[in-house]
Amino acid sequence: MRKIVLDIETRNTFQEVGKADPVLLDISVVCIYDSETDSYSSYLQENLPKLWPILEKADQIITFNGDHFDIPILNKYYPGDLLQIKQLDLLKEVKKSLGHRVGLGSIAEATLGVGKSGHGLDAIEWWKKGEIDKIIKYCIDDVKVTKGVYEYALEHKKLKFKDGTNIAEFAIDTTGWQDVEESKMTFSLPF
Repeated sequence: MRKIVLDIETRNTFQEVGKADPVLLDISVVCIYDSETDSYSSYLQENLPKLWPILEKADQIITFNGDHFDIPILNKYYPGDLLQIKQLDLLKEVKKSLGHRVGLGSIAEATLGVGKSGHGLDAIEWWKKGEIDKIIKYCIDDVKVTKGVYEYALEHKKLKFKDGTNIAEFAIDTTGWQDVEESKMTFSLPF
């Protein structure tokens, strides 16, 4: 099963575009982990056509808040519909288990002992300063953390999060996470 763990950073904020609609934001970089090659890579907005064939061959795209942020933004650049590829949004799974949302940083710190290396707003400032390498490093770090949380959940059927100064643990249902669905995309592949 080919899994792609994905995260994006944007060039602007909701405040700058005047509405809390992810589709109005512009991508600075997309970073992925590809289970088939066991490697991490990054794609600036201008290089997104190189990403499409990889996503089209994926059996699953794994994100944290991808349903409401990453995928809608990325889909506005894609010539087809990325929702045709099996999605696993870890934040959605966390909310299903807990009844509320918990941030990736809180989960990663409590579960993996590693926090996030920055904040999305930092990445926007780096973009404005032309510090692309910093954005890519931060985005790849987020992909690594998301991958770690996913793998921990699969193995242990639970996750942890920081609840004030305490660490809380909760069960997470991973049923179906590894199931392969037939839904290959070919919008950017040559026929």
